Amino acid sequence: MELKTVKLEIPEGSNVILGETHFIKTVEDLYEIMAGATPGAKFGVAFCEASGPCLIRVEGNDEEMKKSAAANARNVGAGHIFVIVMKEAFPINVLNSLKLCPEVCSIFCATANLVEVIVAETGQGRGILGVIDGSSPKGVETEKDRTERKNLLRKFGYKL
Repeated sequence: MELKTVKLEIPEGSNVILGETHFIKTVEDLYEIMAGATPGAKFGVAFCEASGPCLIRVEGNDEEMKKSAAANARNVGAGHIFVIVMKEAFPINVLNSLKLCPEVCSIFCATANLVEVIVAETGQGRGILGVIDGSSPKGVETEKDRTERKNLLRKFGYKL
């Protein structure tokens, strides 16, 4: 077995959701979830088949997002994973709906941060062991940091 890290390429101003699933209709179901959850969001969904033709299935409503999702799925190269790249929406807008999708087994990350995917490779193929999402903590927030956090949430419209 060989361990590798794969860096996800996230377009400027976008977020990525990386997860594991189990069935070919996933790509269509995730498309429907994304299209229905946040009107105006631009997104691409890529799903890696793990049997049969083992193709990367791609759907979405934006060519840049679709290309990014497909490229990230290809680079990770693990079976039964999905990658959603989105902009003009946040993962928080769709995560619960994605988790309720019958085909979705787990979600590894939902982020705009730099992401490294830890991949194990054997003679059979690749699998995701985990992710490194962003950087390590640099300290505990101060009162000034707390105020800035609350202001940011208000700016995004999540708090009054």
